Amino acid sequence: MNISVASRVPATPASRTVKVMIVDDAVVVRGLVARWLGEIPGIEVVARHRNGRLAVEDVAKSAPDVIVLDIEMPEMDGMTALPLLLERCPGVKIIMCSTLTQRNAEISIRALAEGAADYVPKPESNSGVTTSKEFRRDIVNKVLALGGVDPAASARAPRKTGSSAPAGVVAPLARPGATSAIALRPFSKVKPKILVIGSSTGGPQALLRIMPAMSGMIAQVPTIITQHMPPTFTGILAGHLAKATGRPCAEAVDGETLVSGSIYVAPGGHHLLIGQRGGTACARLDDSPPINFCKPAVDPMFESAVAVYGGSILAVILTGMGHDGCGGARRIADAGGSVIAQDEATSVVWGMPGSAAAAGVCSAVLPLGEIAARVGRVLAGGAT
Repeated sequence: MNISVASRVPATPASRTVKVMIVDDAVVVRGLVARWLGEIPGIEVVARHRNGRLAVEDVAKSAPDVIVLDIEMPEMDGMTALPLLLERCPGVKIIMCSTLTQRNAEISIRALAEGAADYVPKPESNSGVTTSKEFRRDIVNKVLALGGVDPAASARAPRKTGSSAPAGVVAPLARPGATSAIALRPFSKVKPKILVIGSSTGGPQALLRIMPAMSGMIAQVPTIITQHMPPTFTGILAGHLAKATGRPCAEAVDGETLVSGSIYVAPGGHHLLIGQRGGTACARLDDSPPINFCKPAVDPMFESAVAVYGGSILAVILTGMGHDGCGGARRIADAGGSVIAQDEATSVVWGMPGSAAAAGVCSAVLPLGEIAARVGRVLAGGAT
């Protein structure tokens, strides 16, 4: 039941050019990424550099909107360059780009905590970079989204002359229109028995901010998190959350019982579902194909929670591109549960929470700094 209008959703700019700087010591990577991005309507590559020092010296002049930044480079690496780039070009969005190793995953998570907007795992070899459709799609999608351009609109636009970009490279980014209103549903009167959280671009930063504030509040329920991340990254994120919250937090293990006060993170490369064993809720890992271009995906987690908990669910959708979680949030709301979405002003990308807000399935759309307190009230049975 839609009972109130929270706010108007601003329009996406009809035409916007995203200026991009590429920083990588591999000439093959610089050339390929520049070519891929240059073929996409709405993107202009304004600079290419082989190390962080050159990027720092040029960033004020080039004034990019988005920087694709390698981690391991001579003279000045990505982590050293990161704070300098942010200082000299305030507001720039930085995508860390690194091969998928334990060390680089740890560095990428640290980079997110220190101001990077997102990351893209890079294939280990030049041939892998050349042939990986996933790497190409991720680079294009994230540059567009962080630059404030709807990838779906860019996908519909005519390709630039000579472009060989394959159809379907850009995944849709759902976003409400200019006249859409956010209609809110009432919070459930049923006390939640589980907290489920979905996030993507900007999610690690958001989680590391709100989860410590919720540490004392989640003692009475299990907390399940699906963050769009590849293998290796999710385990490191879980370790950081355990340290930040003082709560048990790890990648979920297939078949383990869900315990109140513990935090379970969907492992990269698997969907995390909620099942039952002997009448007790447990984690189930699913190896089916990606959903909404994601694995793990939020929708199957949300939907499986309804099958076990009915309406006794509190869901939170944090910053992220795309629309993953919207369908599952509708299932939760229709079952009688409650959904909280992060607002646009505090989201790195208002795709996932914006889609749920526009669908009218949320009970609140809040700034990141207000979510923990509201979660506490809902878990205590006093949401309003």
